Amino acid sequence: MYQNKVSLIGFLGGDAEVRNANNRSFTTLSLATKSSYKDRKSGQYVAQTEWHRCVVFGKLAEFAATLTKGSHVQIEGELRSREIAAKNSDFKRRICEIRVDSILKLDRAEKAGPEDQEGGEEPAA
Repeated sequence: MYQNKVSLIGFLGGDAEVRNANNRSFTTLSLATKSSYKDRKSGQYVAQTEWHRCVVFGKLAEFAATLTKGSHVQIEGELRSREIAAKNSDFKRRICEIRVDSILKLDRAEKAGPEDQEGGEEPAA
């Protein structure tokens, strides 16, 4: 049995970008995840940010296109790699990206305006 499944929770580093290639529209996301470890020598914690390129197709790409920089999201999908040729060179570069199957927006709801908040003035008797 084989399994290729990725689940990440992080923040978007920029607004979603809608792109077109081969008469097909898709959305790309740049997702940042953080981890930390304790340095053996100094005893200090060191934070490390990892950036993930995420590609979204189909109907889900329409939703993904509405996401903006700083959005807190959970994505699930599969890890894919592909080679791209450098311009004006024979050099090929391998990139890894997440082909997204699901997106869950984790941002808290916007704060309600004063007229939407409960409480306020007591009714006159």
